[in-house]
Amino acid sequence: MLVLSRVNKVGQIKLNFYSKLVQQERVFGSSVRHLFLHRSCDCTAQPEGGGHVLPTTTDDHKHLDKIRNIGIMAHIDAGKTTTTERMLFYSGVTKTVGEVHDGDTVMDYMEQERERGITITSAAITFSWHGHRINLVDTPGHVDFTMEVERSLRVLDGAIAIFDASAGVEAQSLTVWRQADHYQVPRVCYLNKMDKPAASVPMCLTSIKEKLHATPLVLQYPVGHGKEFTGLVDLVHMCKMIWNRQSRDYGSKYEAHILTQDGDDSLWDPAFLARCELTDQLADLDNKLAEYVLETESIENVPPQLLKAAIRRVTLNQTAVPLLMGSSYKNTGVQLLMNAVLSYLPSPEERKLETVALYAPHLCAMAFKIVHDKQLGGVLTFVRIYSGHLEKGQRLFNINAEETERVGRVMIAFADEFKEVSSVKAGNIVVVTGLKITSTGDTLVGSYSLANNVQRKLLDETKDPQAAMLLGVQVPEPVFFCSVEAPSPSQQKALESALNQLQREDPSLHVTLDQDTGQTVLSGMGELHLDIIRDRIHKEYKVEAELGPLQVAYRETCKVCYTHTLDINKMIGETRQQVKVTLSIEPKLNYKFKSLEFAFSKDNLENLHAINRHHVSALNRGVGSALTSGPILGFPVVDVKVALHWLEVGRGTSETIVAAAAAQCVHQLLQKAHCQLLEPIMEMEIVTDEEHTSAVLADIARRRGNILQITQRQDLRVITVECPLAELMGYSTTLRSLTSGIASFTMELSDYRLMSLSDQAAAIEAVTGFAPL
Repeated sequence: MLVLSRVNKVGQIKLNFYSKLVQQERVFGSSVRHLFLHRSCDCTAQPEGGGHVLPTTTDDHKHLDKIRNIGIMAHIDAGKTTTTERMLFYSGVTKTVGEVHDGDTVMDYMEQERERGITITSAAITFSWHGHRINLVDTPGHVDFTMEVERSLRVLDGAIAIFDASAGVEAQSLTVWRQADHYQVPRVCYLNKMDKPAASVPMCLTSIKEKLHATPLVLQYPVGHGKEFTGLVDLVHMCKMIWNRQSRDYGSKYEAHILTQDGDDSLWDPAFLARCELTDQLADLDNKLAEYVLETESIENVPPQLLKAAIRRVTLNQTAVPLLMGSSYKNTGVQLLMNAVLSYLPSPEERKLETVALYAPHLCAMAFKIVHDKQLGGVLTFVRIYSGHLEKGQRLFNINAEETERVGRVMIAFADEFKEVSSVKAGNIVVVTGLKITSTGDTLVGSYSLANNVQRKLLDETKDPQAAMLLGVQVPEPVFFCSVEAPSPSQQKALESALNQLQREDPSLHVTLDQDTGQTVLSGMGELHLDIIRDRIHKEYKVEAELGPLQVAYRETCKVCYTHTLDINKMIGETRQQVKVTLSIEPKLNYKFKSLEFAFSKDNLENLHAINRHHVSALNRGVGSALTSGPILGFPVVDVKVALHWLEVGRGTSETIVAAAAAQCVHQLLQKAHCQLLEPIMEMEIVTDEEHTSAVLADIARRRGNILQITQRQDLRVITVECPLAELMGYSTTLRSLTSGIASFTMELSDYRLMSLSDQAAAIEAVTGFAPL
């Protein structure tokens, strides 16, 4: 009966494949079959690994195809750091396995990380695996540190997305997946914690398809379930691998043998069917494999090298994602994940950037992370080299800052330890010292003349000269802010120095000076983010700074269109300053103000065409400055469009006066345009048990929350809600009290929305202490 069932299922898979082909012929004509049957087939498979282990310096690297720049991304507590620690142990970098709960991991080296058991800052490390060099970045999973994920993905060629096999796609998993989509980073998926009783592969597959809109390719079949999970079947090679959990080698060795129908009767049928389904999926996505299946009329006996080549092609094209399984904490399956990185993720030469081609073969690199280290001489800059090579003592030109800098030392990162090298070639991630003004996202090239030649070429081709710079990172807007004060005047300078260094390290941390109160204001991504900053100021910089109460970072916008004319005619010194400017403002959803728009009409056409470009630049500066402070509470004004209708500037009038006139005109516009507050709305995912669900829902309703969805995850309830950030102060403590510590939650910024007049009045009173009239 089992044999008949297997034959019927395989027959159905083949029937489905040919049915899809017939549908394609109906749409595209019979040429589809002709195309499949006559295209040449590239049967070259990527090597699994093997060969000597590479040395730990990059000088001996001559081939980019032997390098992988990858990152590990996931929801908090999915097992990123645990997986990385196993990789380091199996590759020989470490002699023992570090554990997050023991606080002795290599990658979580900060004191704050080891205390809390979470990753706060991305850590880079280099190791060798089967003749390849892997530059790996372990990223945080908490939403407050999403900037770390953003800037890491910007410079990586591939990524490993880790999911808890009992939870599927969680809130932060979705966020980091979108970030990888933005930078078009190929990925492999890894279902971790397969040893948990609630682990469910079908649930995870459904979650990936529905939430991430991705096509998972299941490359493995689990051996055992829950606590009985002991190994995997590699569906590509039909090879069974079993790990001995009782051994003391942390899973370094495992038994492997080819799966046979006679010797593995219970595993053969489901594994064989899973392989046929994998082949069917790949044939739909890859023409070369489809050609082979049609020629041989067999979906059951496709050679492993053909399957691997097809998996690699669809992964690099990002039409599908390979999915692997394992239990990192139980030392099962990590080596196969490392093999998959070599087999399916791209090398640097397979990730070409258009901007890099403008500089090749000369140096082109990007600075993506700044760290201050007193022992190594101050500022450490993490750099991804895209073309050329970087040497000790080399001069670089920073295109963003338009300054020349000199490299001090060049080092390879091993988490918080570094090994100095003389030079590094393209495709690698390195750490350099000596760069004094370089910031996150800056483009570094070989010389000023090289950058000038590229910009001139772009101008000649009527392209944007900004294309001479690599695409920088997107810095998220802060949602919380608080004041910070030094404990005494004598420590004020030390506090300012600490804040300058922390702000350079972390672009998502904003430090501003309130002109009205004279207070220094910190703005960040959340309560934990600012708490970590306070802790670092105390422990690393020895300043007992005091932080004021957290406040919500609102935004302001206008509700009506308005036009205003400002006429300035003053004597300043011996020069008459004359400016007459007419501006209009109008609400425009999701509009990002970058520069003034010209509102052309029959009456002003000649006037606007005659405007000096320096005056336009001054107007933009003035308008931009005015929009940073709204009329209600002084928060930035967003979602508005400012247009220029008329400009008259008297002879001898300075650009500063023109900018000031524009700023004053915009301030007067905002006073008349019925401004209103926008508040940040957070999307939350709360996981609780059935018993406490009603209490959680009632509490969310009291906080002006909106229930979006309630789903079941085994015996738990997953509640997705939208709630104003102002109502979530200290919510983690409240949730623990309501559920006796059972529930957990994650949240991320959804968008900014208009407040009702009553809620706005309450917000104004909370910020200022006075009720609005």
